[in-house]
Amino acid sequence: MTAVAPDGLDLAGRVPLTPARAPLREVVARIAARKEAIRQERLSGIHNPWGHCIGLTDPWAFLDLCESDLVLDAARGVLGPDIILWDSELFAQASRYRAFVRQGREGRYWPVSPLAGALVLVRPGRDEPTAAAIPLEEMRPEALAAFDDAEPLYVIRLMPATSRFERDPAHPAHRACMEEQVLVNYSNRPLWLLSGADRAGNDLVSGFAPAVPVWASGAPPAEKEET
Repeated sequence: MTAVAPDGLDLAGRVPLTPARAPLREVVARIAARKEAIRQERLSGIHNPWGHCIGLTDPWAFLDLCESDLVLDAARGVLGPDIILWDSELFAQASRYRAFVRQGREGRYWPVSPLAGALVLVRPGRDEPTAAAIPLEEMRPEALAAFDDAEPLYVIRLMPATSRFERDPAHPAHRACMEEQVLVNYSNRPLWLLSGADRAGNDLVSGFAPAVPVWASGAPPAEKEET
């Protein structure tokens, strides 16, 4: 079948390379329906197209939500106008996140100075997702009372752009994360300035490219041919 451009011009038999994006609820349903268990750490940074989740799902569907008015309107009520996205994580069942919070782990891995932020909690499995923003310091298990344990929960971690994201792997939050979540490395995560201005000189460049394989980066340069 011949593809046709929006202006009606024939594209000489070519078809679009990028398939139409599925609704978020369908993307989430596919993950929740997988028969094999998915290690929770693999669902960290699920919005990041340059992260390891690219082989698991469509990160762009989650990034679109993170950048949406639904999320930003909720976040501005807690953080004000200057907002940075640094992490998000899908929990196939809200009960898993409830246990995570009960163990005191939310905030433990935040490499943010001074420590401040908000959790935007989204019900991604619904036709019309809802979002609620909770200040980091107020996150307690009882704050999740409105969420059904069996329902998927998408947790978006945001920081005010008046704080600095520390990339030094020796930072205590990074060290704790590396010890307790061995598949997660926040030190090289990309940051998205979602709203306002970066007022703390954050590194907004790192992370926006796939990591170079060790075998490639460590390869010796090719020797010149003698003439």
